Amino acid sequence: MFKLPFFSKEKSGGIQFSQEKNNLSPRLLFCYFLLVGLFFLVLVLRLFQLTVVKGSYYRQLSENNRIKELLIEPQRGEIKDRKGFVVAKNLPADINSDLIGVNKTTDRIPSLRIYENSEINASIIGYRQLADENDFKNDHCLQKLKLGDKVGKKGVEKLYDCDLRGQPGKKLIEVDAKGKYLNTLTVLPPQKGKTIQLAFDQVLQKKAYDLIKDKRAAAVGVNSKTGEILFLVSSPSYDPQYFENQQTDQISKYLTDEQKPLFNRVTAGTYPPGSLFKLVIATGALEEKAIDEKTQFEDTGQLQAGPLKFGNWYFLQYGKTEGMVDIIKAIRRSNDIFFYKAGEAVGADKIKKWSDILGYGKKTNFGLDESEGMVPSPFWKQETLKDRWYTGDSYNLSIGQGYVTVTPLQITMVTSVFANGGYLCKPELLKMYGQGSALSLQSNCKRLPISPKTLNLIREGMKEACSPGGTGWPLFNFKFQISNFKFKEVQVACKTGTAESTQVKSGMPHAWITVFAPFDNPEIALTVLIEEGGQGSDIAGPIAKEILKAYFERKE
Repeated sequence: MFKLPFFSKEKSGGIQFSQEKNNLSPRLLFCYFLLVGLFFLVLVLRLFQLTVVKGSYYRQLSENNRIKELLIEPQRGEIKDRKGFVVAKNLPADINSDLIGVNKTTDRIPSLRIYENSEINASIIGYRQLADENDFKNDHCLQKLKLGDKVGKKGVEKLYDCDLRGQPGKKLIEVDAKGKYLNTLTVLPPQKGKTIQLAFDQVLQKKAYDLIKDKRAAAVGVNSKTGEILFLVSSPSYDPQYFENQQTDQISKYLTDEQKPLFNRVTAGTYPPGSLFKLVIATGALEEKAIDEKTQFEDTGQLQAGPLKFGNWYFLQYGKTEGMVDIIKAIRRSNDIFFYKAGEAVGADKIKKWSDILGYGKKTNFGLDESEGMVPSPFWKQETLKDRWYTGDSYNLSIGQGYVTVTPLQITMVTSVFANGGYLCKPELLKMYGQGSALSLQSNCKRLPISPKTLNLIREGMKEACSPGGTGWPLFNFKFQISNFKFKEVQVACKTGTAESTQVKSGMPHAWITVFAPFDNPEIALTVLIEEGGQGSDIAGPIAKEILKAYFERKE
């Protein structure tokens, strides 16, 4: 009934009883309770931190795990031709679906862009791709790019990207612990981008493309009074739908294709213009008083410049000469001898001056990717090639050969100058209203310092070139059908060109023709180029004729 006192065993083997109490147990007990108390204190403090201090934070995390925010891609703005035909549009994002079709990487509901007649229109419309680092860095639109957005990379898609983008929407959905859709909480609809109406005509665009699609070629036509682009095709072309659908295999083929389908030959291709450049020589020589309407040069078949001989095409092909030649006959027959002498008379520096006035050697800055081309001069040759200018250089330049290069678009805008009475227009992609009015000319075109007399002489020569006896034989007595048994004749003015190039492997010349019509009240100016095609009148002429037929028949 009583507790024994504490005892210990001695070395001798006996037992020693102690009368003192053992104080070790209360200390251990105290330490134990202290540790337990500290542990519960830590738990309480941690609970306080989680529930009070960071309660709202963890509640928000919990809600985010339960509620998912999806970005709804907006419908990119439609692109229409001048008649209202839709050539690019977006399928609306399916905001009523659950998580099916949602891009899991970017949490967005996509909106697919659809291109009509995609290859036909690619040279104008362009394409779009996923925005890269440079796009984000250089984004100056009010509606800023977001991760996973697509951005216009070429053509109208790039030029009017800010207008076409639209504003994305949002969709809040509830998901379970495994991320599966439960229900939709709210939807903020996206806002569609602006509609862009272009000046080009889908029917003319298709007609021109069908005529050149199996060639390396370019064709472009404009309203000669306003500069509106009525068609613009480059061949071979590409399908922008592949870029939209991110079909990397096909895109890689485009990038490695030796035919360069992504290259816009109308605006970025530079070529020797051949005899089309004679219009510049005629303008400069007449305006600088180096020649006048009565000036005549005898066609001797060939001219000598140092050790080199420069012949007229008619003499070189048929061994014939054409007697005395004035400015109108020179344009009608594209007589090289006349232009050799006219170019020599006006001088290389003045040729360069009038080339600049007419817009050669510089970009039009109308929106699409462009090349400047180049018009040489004695200064340029000395600075670039470290060589002086020779008479032979002037002869070559006078017939559009040698170092000079231009784009098909530049050629067309110069042709419009002679069509509309001396106005150089800026190419216009958008449809203009009140077209052909004085307001249109004042706003988009500038009057060049070319006298009416010079314009009339050159216009007359171009009319003769497309009349019997001229070089543009496919357009002689041009007619188009207005009913089953009725045709209407239209007088056409033109200039043909056959340009040799040291850059081609086949040795074949480039085939050119540039045209405006009707002669008395011009509405359209167009240019056709066939790379390594042969004679301009034989190869490019029939194509221009078919495009003109399509234009006038559509108008009727």
